[in-house]
Amino acid sequence: MGARRSPAPGKGWKHASWILLTAQYTTFVLLVHYSRIMPPTGGKRYLTSTAVLFNEILKLAVSLTVALYEVSRSAPPSVPATSLLSSLTSAVFSGDSWKLAVPASLYTLANSLQYIALSNLQAATFQVSYQLKICVSSLFGLILLGRSIPLRKWALLLVLLAGVGLIQIPNASPDELSSENAALHFDFPRSLEEWKSVKLEGRNLHKRSATYEGIEEDILTATPRLNGAVGLLATLGASVASGLAGVYFEKVLRDSAKPTSLWVRNVQLAIYSIFPALFIGVVFLDGETIANGGIFDGYNWIVWSTILVQAFGGIAASFFTGPAHADTKNVASATSIILTSLCSVGLFDFEPNLTYLIGTFGVLVATYLCESPSAASKRQGIRPPPIRVERFEKESKSDQPSPNSPSPEEISIKLPTTPFLSDAGISTSRPTSPGITRPGAARSGGGAYF
Repeated sequence: MGARRSPAPGKGWKHASWILLTAQYTTFVLLVHYSRIMPPTGGKRYLTSTAVLFNEILKLAVSLTVALYEVSRSAPPSVPATSLLSSLTSAVFSGDSWKLAVPASLYTLANSLQYIALSNLQAATFQVSYQLKICVSSLFGLILLGRSIPLRKWALLLVLLAGVGLIQIPNASPDELSSENAALHFDFPRSLEEWKSVKLEGRNLHKRSATYEGIEEDILTATPRLNGAVGLLATLGASVASGLAGVYFEKVLRDSAKPTSLWVRNVQLAIYSIFPALFIGVVFLDGETIANGGIFDGYNWIVWSTILVQAFGGIAASFFTGPAHADTKNVASATSIILTSLCSVGLFDFEPNLTYLIGTFGVLVATYLCESPSAASKRQGIRPPPIRVERFEKESKSDQPSPNSPSPEEISIKLPTTPFLSDAGISTSRPTSPGITRPGAARSGGGAYF
């Protein structure tokens, strides 16, 4: 909510959210990587800028529908639809909505860099390296939110950095790396045998040009090659952008003067995200390519599934903001690393080496244990303040009279006690009737009942 802190989730919702986040993290990474290396549809590969734009449009459609439903529930049935739209518009563009332009632009940049990273890295390597956003979130939380970082968490962040560094060590030998780098440079075929090898290497080629650049572009489209340096830089940029956007979005929610529905916040994020996705990505960067081929070039059901999963993850991210959900996201990320690594071995012929296993283990430990201070205090329990016994001993040994004891100048009158409040009273399990004396019961002179 706007100015209110997000409440701590219950056990049932916590388990369900952990499963949903794990499924979303794993599915998104696997789908994006496969969509970037699969055989292109119609000889052309889809543009990542258009995928980011459609992702934001889908998020806007879903968030706008739910936000409009929330507004209609609080309005009388006779209110026309135009009034509902007017109320929603005023809620979206009033107050501090302009502040969400910063995290919206950062989220758009992070989404674009994720596509670039997964086009040049294995899915498992990206999933482990992307946990650097935990370090970024912790540092910006310290700077922007004044959140403390205990010494234990500093040590875990160093373990995470060391683990990410270990998995970047290349798996191949120097000779294999030099041959792979040489293969990145395409030589123009000068004989019939070379032309045949080019045709066999790229069976899905669609001839567009007889020039050197045209043939090389066709071959790289049909059989894309991974570039680890580009993928690592894109992963670092996505981690910084995503971590900063999450902390800034939390700051906006915390500093908001009035509570605002998270669905309205999602509408604001989607609206401000569409502008950079459309004008910078689609129009400025890929405008010429889209004008020549079309905006839906290279699209198939896998690409649309990727956009759908990414939109779901973007909406869910706003509901898991704050320290109360930090441990849930960390456990989901650690589980997703394991699942992504196992799926990459079977789907993408990924071969983990010893340094990858050691680095991944360090990242798993750091990710799982890097919980928020509030969650750690809840797990350990809050210790009550210590009781100082000597204070009570001094009071009991002092010469001052107790507040309950009468002073010598006061007159004490002792009233007769009722039988049921007397210490000599005897309780019985049999009920008595008012005004009827039980047989065998007599009253003694001392006022006691037997």
